[in-house]
Amino acid sequence: MPPEPVPADPGPDEDLAWLDRDPERETWLDRARDHDEPPEPVEEEYEDVEPLTPEELAEIREAAADELLAVRAATSGRRGPDQPGSARIFPGESSSRAAGFGPGMVLDVLPGCAGLAVAADAAAGDGDSFEGVSEAELIGIACGWDRVEAHAAARKLAAIAEVGRRNPGPLDAEFTADQLACALGESRARAGFLLDFAQALPARLPGTMAALLDGTISRYKAELVAGATALLDLDEARAAEDKVLDRAARMTPGALRAAIARAVMEVAPDKARKRRETAARDARVERWIEDSGNAALMGCELPPDEVLAADQRITAWARELKKAGLDGGMDQLRARAYLDLLLGKDSRPRGAEPAANPPAANPPAANPPAANPPAANPPAANPPAANPAGSAVPAGFVGRVTLTAPLVTLARLAGRPGELAGLGPVDPWLARDLATAAAQNPKTTWCVTVTDQDGHAIGHGCARPEPRSHRKRAGPDPPPGGPGFSFTPAAPASPDGPATPPGGYGTWRLRTPGPGPGLIVTLDPITTDPCDHRHQATGHDPGVKLRHLSQVRHATCTSPVCRRPAAQCDHEHNTPYEAGGRSCICNTGPKCRHDHRLKQHPKWTVNQLPGGTFRWTAPSGRSYDTEPTRYPI
Repeated sequence: MPPEPVPADPGPDEDLAWLDRDPERETWLDRARDHDEPPEPVEEEYEDVEPLTPEELAEIREAAADELLAVRAATSGRRGPDQPGSARIFPGESSSRAAGFGPGMVLDVLPGCAGLAVAADAAAGDGDSFEGVSEAELIGIACGWDRVEAHAAARKLAAIAEVGRRNPGPLDAEFTADQLACALGESRARAGFLLDFAQALPARLPGTMAALLDGTISRYKAELVAGATALLDLDEARAAEDKVLDRAARMTPGALRAAIARAVMEVAPDKARKRRETAARDARVERWIEDSGNAALMGCELPPDEVLAADQRITAWARELKKAGLDGGMDQLRARAYLDLLLGKDSRPRGAEPAANPPAANPPAANPPAANPPAANPPAANPPAANPAGSAVPAGFVGRVTLTAPLVTLARLAGRPGELAGLGPVDPWLARDLATAAAQNPKTTWCVTVTDQDGHAIGHGCARPEPRSHRKRAGPDPPPGGPGFSFTPAAPASPDGPATPPGGYGTWRLRTPGPGPGLIVTLDPITTDPCDHRHQATGHDPGVKLRHLSQVRHATCTSPVCRRPAAQCDHEHNTPYEAGGRSCICNTGPKCRHDHRLKQHPKWTVNQLPGGTFRWTAPSGRSYDTEPTRYPI
């Protein structure tokens, strides 16, 4: 802290007008340098001020911290993953030319604009040396330029839209894209896209346009939202936009793509289904030359279930190649397996053990079906899909796949989307087809997850065959092919009929359309605020149930920017086991190997908050939160 009170007017950092270019000066940077010179001493009279006690100083700091946290709460929707106010920096503590870009400071939360660009430019110093600028301020400058870039994109689109409005005639409109293409050096197709995008965005998605103008989201994210909602009418498009806009800034493009696709399916499931079925007619295989001189081969608009089955078959044969001693990582081996299966080749080294099913005859199938994390609200059945004869699902879909679908969708009480692990959201009709197919396979396993109103998992249970005692009290099983999915209390509490278990947890009966008796599901709470440590392991390694519940709560790596499936991650202790950390869901979570190592870096800190949120604090002092997975509800 400075030795004397900070004046109410801290100077140039609070007023950007001094950075305006002035033709009467040599350069605007000279003006910036002028302001760096210490002011001439001015004789003023001050009243004698008693020095602050340590207690008073602590109270002032706490009040300032609360004010910064309030700023953070008010601006948490701005471009992430950075969150302003995540480190406690106080006005007057930094003398850097970039002090205004510190966490929670005025330039760190300023929307994208020309003034922000001028300030960020000045903060770089001579030759972009950033002399005296802290790492936290550097991150703030990078985020500032990011907002400026988005703001500039919004202003560019506004100008393009005006060009379109000034050429309303049919003949003029047809060739307006040519004018833009020539001016921007773009292809005619790209210029046409920009023209349509610029005119549609403010009219159909005003919230997205406003977020782009402020710099909260990038143009690429705006294009994702616009593309996904193109099939919707005006009201539907804005309803889908509202479902994702509050968190779009913090999401990676891949996560936003999945979130807006799910929102579209929730708002207009019939239109989403029609788009999928129409696009299937455009199924194709494309090939092209890579920049390296190699080539690429890709299938487009293929059935999701068959794509998953094919992908699993490629992985299974790649494992056979690895087992036989073929060199290379899994990506290389999968590429080799892909070509083996297409061409009927066997790339195993000579002298390797012969495989039971070489690719030319019968490529290896994937692992037997199993269920993994998933969810819904009310309780959702989460089956892996299988392949019965006569099903709407084509042959070949047998493997280890997690399908998450709301129970109300499976029971045909609502039309909410489901989700296929590894692919993303699927419309209600495809979700029902896959679940019904899975029910015909006796090896299918089922889980039920209960969520709160935001889609966060708060309860979970894995199904097991129903004991005979339950069957007698619940009545006879319906005939095969009869009613679909149902979820009822496992046994009547009284002769008057079933009663819901207290709090919704306890034992339930799940009926599927497949053969065989009903299934019993015991729902356990998985909330950790507070945690009752009911699934805590006595040693370092988690039990099967603890690992499973952890993967239910966080279906992907807990890094703010990683989407690796939890089943492929390490089960990591937040407070190390050797340092007294519990092997419990309140102290563990999935982290991919890279982020496991990152968390152990001495300059990084990760805190696991009581509600299941992980807070990652970077060396700059800025922090980033990862909430538990949001499931279909």
